[in-house]
Amino acid sequence: MTSMAAVLTPHVPYLRRFARALSGSQQSGDAYVVATLEAMIEDPEIFPSEMPHRIGLFHVFLKIWNSITVNGQTPAVEGSNDNMPADRRLENITPRPRQAFLLVALEEFDFDEAALVLGTDEATIRELVDQASREIAEQVLTDVLIIEDEPLIAMDLEDIVGSLGHTIIGIGRTYDEAQAIVKERQPGLILADIQLADGSSGLDAVNDMLDFLDVPVIFITAFPERLLTGQRPEPTFLITKPFQPSTVKAIISQALFFERRAGRKKVA
Repeated sequence: MTSMAAVLTPHVPYLRRFARALSGSQQSGDAYVVATLEAMIEDPEIFPSEMPHRIGLFHVFLKIWNSITVNGQTPAVEGSNDNMPADRRLENITPRPRQAFLLVALEEFDFDEAALVLGTDEATIRELVDQASREIAEQVLTDVLIIEDEPLIAMDLEDIVGSLGHTIIGIGRTYDEAQAIVKERQPGLILADIQLADGSSGLDAVNDMLDFLDVPVIFITAFPERLLTGQRPEPTFLITKPFQPSTVKAIISQALFFERRAGRKKVA
């Protein structure tokens, strides 16, 4: 029979990453990870055997984390010695939404998986991520360019971006329209479809912009196979149509909060 240590060990590095982001420092995060592992060694029954191993490990960790009163409070943060700006800013996000956001955005749990981790339902997770996204947006408000040729989808994206407090500088339906907008005002984030109205390419538009811009790019497409080729580089952020508004909000916040920039990508 495989031991619990053997099945959980591959997931521990990811739990350490999560704990660091949640607590604001590697030292503090590791202390909670060690406490979690020691608790399961002492009492294996606390591990929910009905859950997949990764989900169960995070579930036990957060159960212990949330049992400490101070972890349920939002501290007034004036400064930090941590080297990661995102870690410092995370301390200002309301605790439970912060947990849901990190599970979804950093650890890439699906919403239903995050619900199991936090012991709630999927609808609640989406609400928590939405709240975290709004709180994050207050810290990283920016100008957004939307490259999308379908009017209804463009309107949906405009509503989603606006609900987070960001400013839409324009909606480009074609390569030329998108380039014209950028010449007038540079965005801090780009949301881009791949196939545009006149047969031009949103991917080409973005690639050419990245010659003089250093911004995160989120591709929103019905044709993910055109980007996910298995060859590098691939886009850091990719949303498949049809999409859930909560997914778009989470990815926007992730792209801005963790300051991941886009790399140039050419497709034959």
